[in-house]
Amino acid sequence: MIDDPLPEFAFRRAGHDRLTDRRADQAFVDAAWADPATRVVVLRGGELAVTGDGSALATRKPPPDSGPTMLLGRADGVVYFLLIEDLEAVDAEAHSERDEFRPLRAIAETLDPVQASLAVQAVALAQWHARHPRCAVCVGPTEITMAGDGRRCTDCGSQHFPRTDPAVIMLVVDDEDRCLLGHNAARDEAWYSTLAGFVEPGESLEDAVVREVAEETGVVVDRVEYAGSQPWPFPSSLMVGFLAHASGTAIAVDGVEITKARWFTRGQLRAEVEAGALVIPTTLSISGALVQSWYGAPLPARRP
Repeated sequence: MIDDPLPEFAFRRAGHDRLTDRRADQAFVDAAWADPATRVVVLRGGELAVTGDGSALATRKPPPDSGPTMLLGRADGVVYFLLIEDLEAVDAEAHSERDEFRPLRAIAETLDPVQASLAVQAVALAQWHARHPRCAVCVGPTEITMAGDGRRCTDCGSQHFPRTDPAVIMLVVDDEDRCLLGHNAARDEAWYSTLAGFVEPGESLEDAVVREVAEETGVVVDRVEYAGSQPWPFPSSLMVGFLAHASGTAIAVDGVEITKARWFTRGQLRAEVEAGALVIPTTLSISGALVQSWYGAPLPARRP
């Protein structure tokens, strides 16, 4: 098993105070929105406003023709809100020509820790709200409440709060300290990655690791060790990373999601990556961090 901590990867650490205790304080929210120092993180069509070179978020002052909707939190004394622009209603001439819009995946590794923390929360929050315009109890319309921290049904009054889907992602090693990587049917032929899957109702994280590895590759896992976690808002997951030990090495892929799986020594992995015959994740994701931690050094990789 691996004793060293994982290398850094995107969204690993919170960089701002979410101000959870102030979301129901409308006086605070209104005052923060009116503060000249307040900034808004802008989303348009699911993409974030960034500076011309894409190295930072292009935050703005709160627009005077809009009230506060979604509070993100505070960092370095500045309060941040999320503003979602309607693609059809945007007046392009009203915004700076330097602003561009890019998906979170494309900028995650260039943002500083505070901006990455704000960006991942903004994207996850926006996607949850977009997917829940109706009440799950009575199908009535819902409206934003608590500065974006929930929605309330205007018909039956039910309260709804943002949810995250837990998923396990694991690096499996055998007695020879080889790692198991699989090829997902939806990816390029050369792409190999760690195994992963969603946690089922009533299932522990550890049991999900054992089940997913067995379902996808036929490999039996006998030990599971927590390694770290990563918010993954594509659209609403929390990737919970594990290191797992296999009691055997026989592989029988499911042939549906995972079409190929292989055991790799460190030498094999590096040789095939350097030759371009194998493509593995970068540390944009915890998957790449798990592989890099096992390997013991950075490896050439490609952003998924």
